[in-house]
Amino acid sequence: MTHTTQQTVETGAGPARITWHPARKARLVLAVSHGAGGGIEARDLQALARVLPAHGVTVALVEQPWRVAGKKVAPAPKTLDTGWRGLWPALTGPGLPVIAGGRSAGARVACRTAAELGAHAVLALSFPLHPPGRPEKSRAEELLGAGVPTLVVQGGNDPFGRPDEFPDGRYELVEVPYGDHGFAVPKRVPIGQDEAVTVITDAVVKWTGSLG
Repeated sequence: MTHTTQQTVETGAGPARITWHPARKARLVLAVSHGAGGGIEARDLQALARVLPAHGVTVALVEQPWRVAGKKVAPAPKTLDTGWRGLWPALTGPGLPVIAGGRSAGARVACRTAAELGAHAVLALSFPLHPPGRPEKSRAEELLGAGVPTLVVQGGNDPFGRPDEFPDGRYELVEVPYGDHGFAVPKRVPIGQDEAVTVITDAVVKWTGSLG
């Protein structure tokens, strides 16, 4: 079991926090932030922090300034991007390639800033392709514009965009069967909650292994 450490980083949007889950022989850093309605306690983020360090990937769980300040509602996308940009020097501190990642709103931030910040790749968990019930309000351009190798992990029943709604593009997509926006699966389906989370971690381990 590796020792986790916390680091507070001043950003243009206020202090943010990184919880480091270091790998013994790290070759990559995976930096992942939370969505607009939750924090780093999300099941997918915690599972990645638990599993990936054994595969040579240091996981940095990122809390945006609004969460650190105890606010309930996320600010505008521009402010989220400001917080993420301010964190980037700390994320590149270990001197390793950094994968920009996040769930939901955090995935959008990672996609929007990847090219500018020099991210090695993007991990988009539960990418919110559109607001629920509003498929015409597509955010596909953010995803398609990332400009680096991108993996999308999407729940089969995500109201913000099911896997079959995603456009063709240069990214990989892994479906978590029956999963909702938080990758929760209903009780009466052929896949259990632990199995659903394993689909996520297996996909990310395989993908990070292929990045070189």
